[in-house]
Amino acid sequence: MVHHSSFVDEEGISKACGCPLLPLKSHIKGPAPVSDQDKTDIVDEAITFFRANVFFRNFDIKSAADKLLIYLTFYINVALKRLEGCRTLAVGTKAIINLGLENVPVPGESGFPFPGLFPIPQSNEEAELFRNYLKQIREETSGRLLSVAYRTNGTPNKWWLAFAKRKFMNIIIP
Repeated sequence: MVHHSSFVDEEGISKACGCPLLPLKSHIKGPAPVSDQDKTDIVDEAITFFRANVFFRNFDIKSAADKLLIYLTFYINVALKRLEGCRTLAVGTKAIINLGLENVPVPGESGFPFPGLFPIPQSNEEAELFRNYLKQIREETSGRLLSVAYRTNGTPNKWWLAFAKRKFMNIIIP
C-alpha cells in the first residue's frame, strides 16, 4: 500500500499551483515557512517513505500534500541516479550540487515531469513562487539525502543507492 502524506490539514497554509507551501526544517532561504526542528516535515516523509513508494506505478492522491510527496519521490529517484556512480561523499556532494544548479521547470513548461498533476500557474508571480519553493525543497532534500545515501565514513550506502535502478511510476529518468 502506498504511504500518503500526513499533511492533510491545509488550514493557514498558502498554495502555489495547487500545491501547499508546507513548512520546512531548513536553513536555506526561500518561500517556505520555517518548521520546528523537532517536527517531521514533508522532506522527512519523502525520504522515509521513498523506499516503499518507489515500487508503485500508480499513486492514489488523497491530499494536495500527496502531490508534493510524488514530486519529491521522483526527485529523490533522480538524485540517487546521479549518485549511483559516485564512490565517495565528496564526489556525491559535487553531483548533487550540479543537480541543484539545473533549471527547475514549473507546470506548463517543458521538462516538468508530471504534466496535469499540478495546475498551470495563473501568473508569472505564482510561477516564480512555485519555482522558488521547488528549488528550496529540492536543495533541502538533497542535503538530507546525502546523509542517508552515504555512511559516516563517506562510503556509499548500498541499501539506498540500489534504489537508483528503480523507475518511479514508470517514468524513465534522463
